[in-house]
Amino acid sequence: MERQTNRCAVVGVAVLLGWAGLTGCSSDDESPSSPASSAASAVKSGASELASAASSAAASAVASAATSAEAAASSALDEVKGGLDAKSDVTLGSVATGSDGKAQVPVTIANHDSKSRSYVVVVNFKDQSGNLADVVVLNVSQVAAGGTAHATARSNRDLTGTVSTEVRDALRY
Repeated sequence: MERQTNRCAVVGVAVLLGWAGLTGCSSDDESPSSPASSAASAVKSGASELASAASSAAASAVASAATSAEAAASSALDEVKGGLDAKSDVTLGSVATGSDGKAQVPVTIANHDSKSRSYVVVVNFKDQSGNLADVVVLNVSQVAAGGTAHATARSNRDLTGTVSTEVRDALRY
């Protein structure tokens, strides 16, 4: 085993010396590049590719989570039978970050009907670029006739940076 280790070490040194000799040879007037700088360049390039791949994977995961939340919101709206558009009955306050790290926004619902009504409200959370980051569905039951109700929409996950919200849909039933 010791003999094999020595042979591998000798071969490794020979390869490195040969590589160093080849990189030191140049037919133009430029200064030769060192093996260390070539290796550093390769490592930097590899690290850059890994960072890019990780960033793409993270963006893909966020998009996937938002798409899944959107599908759940659509499903919740589809379950409401005989609902009327009530977006004008819903207002959102300012977005804040809760102690749990989730974005949250106060929601006020004003029932302008003469009967007690329930509401399904879909709130979109968007990142600073305007991309959909999360979707939340609120069910607010029995808002008194002519009355108001208050709720809070909380993101399903931590959202960083500047977050904005909008009422995507609201149904009164």
